[in-house]
Amino acid sequence: MIKAPPNTAQRSAIADKTAALALTPVSRETEARLNRYVALLLEWQAKTNLVAPSTLPELWTRHIADSLQLLDLAPTAKVWVDLGSGGGFPGVVLACALADTPGTSVHLVERNAKKAAFLREALRVTATPGTVHLADIGDIVERITGPIDCVTARALAPLHQLIGFAEPLVRKGAKALFLKGQDVEAELTEATKYWTIEPQLHPSRTGGHGWIVELDSIGRR
Repeated sequence: MIKAPPNTAQRSAIADKTAALALTPVSRETEARLNRYVALLLEWQAKTNLVAPSTLPELWTRHIADSLQLLDLAPTAKVWVDLGSGGGFPGVVLACALADTPGTSVHLVERNAKKAAFLREALRVTATPGTVHLADIGDIVERITGPIDCVTARALAPLHQLIGFAEPLVRKGAKALFLKGQDVEAELTEATKYWTIEPQLHPSRTGGHGWIVELDSIGRR
């Protein structure tokens, strides 16, 4: 049976994936896990709004590569806490990338029951190491036991609020990595009214005026 050639949308999706993996290369095993994750996300997206529909044509560059770039900023991190995981960015993507690393565990914190159900299914179909916490962030952060290497969040809340959520984990030795947009300077100015921080800013590899805020210590003012 002769396969039909890819249509315009399919060609665009292939090009987007190719561009994303050029920005953030992964192993064949990780790529296979990410393929299963993306297929599941597209299936669930029809009934549960996991990502903004306008971003679907650039799913790999806007969401997958955007998440994968965190790995280079915390190359030895194995235990991650992802606050407000939503559709799994960056938490599930990180779990897919680190699945073959012994000792890896990703805690996905999500208060929406439908999204939490999706996250559990995503971990199952990708066979990746993680735990879904269906809870408000403030109720669960200090209950997560054991050492945490890194805490992250993406498109969740203003920076001063994120810092408050992450502070108990950073106090115990975790690094914080927050994916933020072009208004990062204004958010940092606001955050310094409440917190003593020495942020490192990293430009996003995926463009779009995005930034990653790295924090190794947080003090209350």
